[in-house]
Parts: sequence; structure tokens; C-alpha cells
Amino acid sequence: MKNIIQLFLTFFKVGAFTFGSGYAMIPMIEKEVVDRKKWMGKDEFYDQFALATSAPGPFSLNTAVFVGYRVCGWWGSLSAVIGSVLPSFLIILLIAVCLADFRGNTYVEAAFKGLRPAVVAMIAVPFVQMLRRLKKWYFIVLSAAVALSITYAGISPIYFILAGGFTGAILPFFEKGGEK
Repeated sequence: MKNIIQLFLTFFKVGAFTFGSGYAMIPMIEKEVVDRKKWMGKDEFYDQFALATSAPGPFSLNTAVFVGYRVCGWWGSLSAVIGSVLPSFLIILLIAVCLADFRGNTYVEAAFKGLRPAVVAMIAVPFVQMLRRLKKWYFIVLSAAVALSITYAGISPIYFILAGGFTGAILPFFEKGGEK
């Protein structure tokens, strides 16, 4: 029961203090889940992040589902998802009820414009962190080949997602003599 409450509070905090898209939540989720709570290791977190981005739906919620399930099973998933969604719901409700009159306020508009660079930086952080772990030329060549194949050959991105998942699943058997 204690972990279920901790999951709720952790994802409530993440949902309440991140602005922008789900990408902006990833550094904060990683810090909480990996560094502070030690619910999973960095490699497991990145694997789960890759799975969350490829699953249908908002990947910040998918991340909450996967982390919650890893920590406390089904109830953990439910707790993490509710914790993640509740702050946004309450803020939107508050804005709709109380702050609709401030829509054209120059100070409110200026505050949102000021948040934009921070949101861009928070989106860039997980991308840069994942790039550090990859071989740069391999990543650049593979990304260019996939982009060109999708754009000019008309190959569906689904095939590349499936091929990447399959490759990621069998690659450990070929590295280090099959031990992993």
C-alpha cells in the first residue's frame, strides 16, 4: 500500500510540475524513478521508455503504466496513471472555471511565452541522453536511411518499428556470446 501511495504522489508531482508535451516529463520521471526511488535501473528505464513511445496512446501515460506495473502490479499502474493525469485535469478545470477572463491578458500571455524555451530544453534532454549511448555514425546513417525509405520509397514506418523491435530483441543473443 505504501508503494501505491508513493507512485501516486511521484506521478502527481511529475504531472503538476512539468509543462509541455509528454517529452518534457521524461527527465523528471527518470530522476524520480531511477535516481530517487530506485524502482528501476537506467537501462531498464530507457527500455521501458522505448516501449512506451511505440505503444499506442500518450507515452507519458504509457510510462506511468509500465513503471506502476513494475513497482506494484495492476494497482500500481492505476495509481501512477491517476497521479499523472489528475494535476492536468484540476488545472484545466480551474482555468475553465476561474481564469477564462484572463485569456487576453498580456501578462498571462508573456508568462506562457517565457515557458516555451524551458519546454524545448526539457524535450531535448532525453533525446540528447539517448544519443550519447548510441554510436553516432551508426545512428546518423540508419536514421537517414529510414527517413529516405519512408519519404521516397513509400515504405510504412510500421515496418521499421517492427524491425527495430525484433532487432532489439535478438541483438543481446549475438553480443557477448549470448549472455545478457
